[in-house]
Amino acid sequence: MSPRMRNQLWRTQNSLADPHLAAKLVALSRLGARDLVYDLGAGSGALTAALARRTSRVIAIERDPALVRRLRRRFHDVPGVVVREGDILACRFPQPDYVVVANPPFDITADLVRKLTEAETPPRDAYLVLQREAAQRFAGRPQATLAALLIAPWFSVRVLHEFQRRDFAPAPGVDAVFVRLHKRGPPLVLRREERLYRDFVTAAFSAWRPTVAGALAATLGRAPAARLLRHAAVDGHLPPSRLDVSGWLRLFREFRSAPPVIRQRVSGGDAHARQLRARLRKVHRTRTPRDALDETRLAIWDLRTKSPRASCEADEMREIGARARVQE
Repeated sequence: MSPRMRNQLWRTQNSLADPHLAAKLVALSRLGARDLVYDLGAGSGALTAALARRTSRVIAIERDPALVRRLRRRFHDVPGVVVREGDILACRFPQPDYVVVANPPFDITADLVRKLTEAETPPRDAYLVLQREAAQRFAGRPQATLAALLIAPWFSVRVLHEFQRRDFAPAPGVDAVFVRLHKRGPPLVLRREERLYRDFVTAAFSAWRPTVAGALAATLGRAPAARLLRHAAVDGHLPPSRLDVSGWLRLFREFRSAPPVIRQRVSGGDAHARQLRARLRKVHRTRTPRDALDETRLAIWDLRTKSPRASCEADEMREIGARARVQE
């Protein structure tokens, strides 16, 4: 998505309302004390604070300048936390092993998942707050989807937690879940075969035919489709959405050894689909724009507030900073 289009979208900062819940989410992640963690869309810093108690290296990235200033005040004495202002869709990731945690606006979910899963060096794990329907789409459950097929060879998807809408401030207009995207090792499809795989499943799945046999016939021709189904031992009468990932992978393994003239028939399928997706209207969490968040709500995110919970959390942050300085 272009920067201009992203700027035109209504934004909202649906931050976690309870730091104890943030701590629970971080506890569900498999983080080590020395892991490098990117908190994308840090917002109020609830996840950042919980991550700082779990690991010693956290990079919090936030686009909103007002929130960036609050984050820097909040974590200025915590050596393990670095706050950066920037667009999470434009940030660059390091070459070494790293983990991502993100509570992004739902309108950029697809772009963010694509950025993470297609990165030259993908994260070992990505823990994301997603709209429930989006999580189901990426997981391919209860039925297969093109979005799931495009990441399944390289990432597994698992829901770790289901939120209540009141867990966020402001509350979103849809249900949300906490998802783990785990990088497979070894992958089910080699990276050098990625383009062919993506073109194949995109062209076949997007053929809009009621059966797998019909979709393959429309894409490759009747004879090559029949041969492919027979060699892959796949039931061609199944709807494409009812064929699981293992079935699609068997089809692809047979397809990659097909004659070049047959493989050429799916060329550019993924690129064409990306162009179509770029024109689709994004689905938002809520129609409350980020600018509508009043100063009272922002104040509860500021650690200078006098609430007992905030004071306790400030003490914890100072303790983390002190421990880090002693270790150095």
